Amino acid sequence: MSIDPSERPAEPPCDVRELFATRLRAALRTGEDRAPEVPAVRRAYREAACLLARFDPRRLKLPGEERAAGAAALELVDDCTTLGMPDRAEWALASDVREEALRGLAGPAAARRVLECNLDQLPAGPGPERFALAFLSGSPPATDRMSADELADVLQAVLWLSRVPGMTGLPDTAELQHSLERARLLEPLERLVRRPFQGRDRELAELRRYAGLAAVSGQQPFDAPAGGRLEPVLPLVIHGPDGMGKSTLLAKFVLDGAHGLGDGFPFAYIDFARPTLSLREPVTLIAEAARQLGVQYPAHRAELDALADEAQQVVRSQREGQDRVTQLRQLATTRAVLGRRSSQQFQMLAAGRETDLIRRVADVLVRAVADGKTDPSQPDPPFVIAVDSFEEAQYRGSPVVGRMWAIFRSLQSVYPGLRFIVSGRAPVDHPARATPPLDIELGELAPEAAVDMLMSCGVEDPDMARALADRVGGHPLSLRLAARAATLAGPEPERTRELIRSLPERRREVFRHVDQLLVQGILYDRILGHIADEDVRRLAHPGLVLRVITPEVIKEVLAEPCGLPAATMERARALFDELSRLDMVEPAGPDAVRYRGDVRAIMLRLPGGERAEVMRAVERRAVDYYAARDGLEARAEEIYHRLRLDENPRSVEERWLPGVERYLAGAQQDMTPRAAGLLTARLGGGTPDQVAAGADQEDWERIAAREVEDLLAQGFAQAAFERIGRRRPWTPCSPLHALFAETLGRLGRLAEARAAVAQALGPAERAGCGERHLELLLLSARLAEEAGDRESAGRDLRVAEDVAVGLGQDLEAMGALLAQAQLTAGDGGADLEADEQLAERLRQLPDHVLADQPVLVRAVASQIYELEPGALDHALEVVGLSADDETLDALGAAMRRATLRQPALLGAVMEILNEAAGPTRPEAGGAPSSIAGILRLARDRGTLDELARRLLATPDESGEIVAGVAAAMGVGSTGRPATASRIVQHAPVPGRAPAESGEQ
Repeated sequence: MSIDPSERPAEPPCDVRELFATRLRAALRTGEDRAPEVPAVRRAYREAACLLARFDPRRLKLPGEERAAGAAALELVDDCTTLGMPDRAEWALASDVREEALRGLAGPAAARRVLECNLDQLPAGPGPERFALAFLSGSPPATDRMSADELADVLQAVLWLSRVPGMTGLPDTAELQHSLERARLLEPLERLVRRPFQGRDRELAELRRYAGLAAVSGQQPFDAPAGGRLEPVLPLVIHGPDGMGKSTLLAKFVLDGAHGLGDGFPFAYIDFARPTLSLREPVTLIAEAARQLGVQYPAHRAELDALADEAQQVVRSQREGQDRVTQLRQLATTRAVLGRRSSQQFQMLAAGRETDLIRRVADVLVRAVADGKTDPSQPDPPFVIAVDSFEEAQYRGSPVVGRMWAIFRSLQSVYPGLRFIVSGRAPVDHPARATPPLDIELGELAPEAAVDMLMSCGVEDPDMARALADRVGGHPLSLRLAARAATLAGPEPERTRELIRSLPERRREVFRHVDQLLVQGILYDRILGHIADEDVRRLAHPGLVLRVITPEVIKEVLAEPCGLPAATMERARALFDELSRLDMVEPAGPDAVRYRGDVRAIMLRLPGGERAEVMRAVERRAVDYYAARDGLEARAEEIYHRLRLDENPRSVEERWLPGVERYLAGAQQDMTPRAAGLLTARLGGGTPDQVAAGADQEDWERIAAREVEDLLAQGFAQAAFERIGRRRPWTPCSPLHALFAETLGRLGRLAEARAAVAQALGPAERAGCGERHLELLLLSARLAEEAGDRESAGRDLRVAEDVAVGLGQDLEAMGALLAQAQLTAGDGGADLEADEQLAERLRQLPDHVLADQPVLVRAVASQIYELEPGALDHALEVVGLSADDETLDALGAAMRRATLRQPALLGAVMEILNEAAGPTRPEAGGAPSSIAGILRLARDRGTLDELARRLLATPDESGEIVAGVAAAMGVGSTGRPATASRIVQHAPVPGRAPAESGEQ
């Protein structure tokens, strides 16, 4: 309860240190010795602070006090946590203390008194305290148009006040929580439309028509036929030059639907620029769509959240599968056979899991929409999936495009009203798509819209705005730059007219792009010209070539070329501080800034003019600066500037280190076509025709090879054949030789494929391309095997082993031996000599060497386990099992078969499972049907490998368990399948009776 200061019991005066010591001793006593009652003064200070998110204890007042007595710090020292900086004391009550204080208040009037007496502690803007005061004053805030942060503060205030005895009139916390989640959902879209939205009425109307909505909000909502379902339509792509407002248009359309009353629709906004989403993993789109739908349909939230969680589990499994493919592609002796088969299998399984998941999400959506109808005949709304930042995946042969297309078709088959809108590049051909998508191309704004945009950005005079728009054009980025330059020029009309005269007159459409670049460059120069500090002005333009600027970079890289040779570290820091205040830079880490991406993208495309030599001098110094430093980030910057200086890609490649890729992603746009070709060859992704044409032959071949690999993985052999036949002759070490033969083989042209390999083998060997020579030998063996020529296949594999040994490549030699051992697997036989050599090599190689290629080691152990009983256990110890779902399915299936054949095994198997799953596993009754779930729990706990090792030691007369571990070990290696009959026939375990002859 609250007490007046005059009613506080008097405390005898004493030394503060003595009082603190007494309190400390009391705190250190046992719970039995401590008094259960909170002293009245301490309780009063708790109540004074219980409606404050944070407070300064030196200024905390009790009701009735004109000024703080200063005793709060001593009274509340054990009740609070410290926030803020050391020089600014801010405390917050511990949650349990706050709860007790709120419940101890005399009522709403007392709560209002303690809050009003500490108004000086409240932050200037909105906060939970001000909303609490509004509720306590009888003026509850309207929450319908609040931001997410404001709703979070309101929810906090309501949660506090709900503990106050006698408090009424509070909104429902569940409804508030739902409003907050919905606001969080819309936040990314709201950020995109913070600037005034101008001039895209035609495109908005086109989007509404595409979605089946009325052209104007409020009219007949859905253009659906009788029966209530919209007709299926193709996806739609919004495309146009950078800066045209593609993302803003998409956000505006979705927000209009989200806020619509009569014609709102369910949606999912998928921005692949967010770190929680991965463009290379389309299943993350499914997880995010399910999560967002759960927010929009609370009654179905649990079901949709469960699907989102399942999709995240699939992400983990797919990453394991993709890692398997990557490892098998690393070795020449596994790339041609296991690698490409595994890649195709991975794409097939991934697409299957994704289409199954999206269908189940669509099923829930169908029910959710039906539940929300007041009349069953009411038409279904469209379901809009808006995908942003999709450019990276838009290239010919992209597996992402293929799998996204499969997701689209599957979802649309369940919910025909799906409207799939993508913001990105112009549509590219993809063999998975029989019909090209629809598209909207964004061009310049109309003249009146351009004028409106200039005026909304600060140009006040309509005549000046029209004159400026006539010279600048309708490019939104150019208009924003023009408005900024005009604002900096000041209010005098003559200065604005001088700015207009400095811009080139607009020419015919054929020159429009060049004019835009010139205009934007001039406008940026005008903006830079308004920098007050002359030294900062000297740095500003040449500094655009640097991706990161720090005080040290200013001193060591920028200063001298910019005419500041005597810059000290102190001066460099002062210049950095001034540079950091420019509105065209943004933070890039502690003591680091970078120019905004849109600024650099434009300025780096412009001719350097008189500054060109200065900028090149800066880049040369940047190369020297970063070359002298350690670390991947420094190496990436060195490579970046070498490529910007147009050094030979082959010499730059010698500076490449594994891991620099993540620091160079997206840098292609800053490069010449030749330099961009090297980055694309190394990083992957799409390649504009201009870059492909300008790339060195070796880089072009690697770019084309990746595209062909992607097409083959998706089963599009004809498209791969059409893609591969360009820009010949190829270099002797080109990956395209093997891919050409592979493609011919997939097309059934086996004789031509073998001839192509034979023709490429000699040049590769003579050129010293050991890795490519090995790959071609393995491919030659596989093609010979497919043609029934086992003698030639065996000869090629033996040569491959000799070549690998000669190169000193132990793992490559192991890969060649594995191929030999698997050669006869299709006929059910076994090459015992090859198996024995594999077993010997596995025993001889050190564990740290084996650990570099887990997939190969697992495949070998799966191949030889019947000959080498300890191989599986050794592999489990060194590399473990893969954690993907296919591995768990193989292991679980074997365990079920074993317990069905031998029910006596059930107890031992379940004991192993229970211990691996841990004590947190929910009781499942011990039934074998729960094996799959328990294995997933074991995987999550990291006990899967130990579980498998214990299974190997379990007595099992059928041999199914050992075979199951072997099958799980070999998942994705496409070797001969492990079966119990092989164990029983060829390698009976001492002490176990062989299985009956009829048992399978």
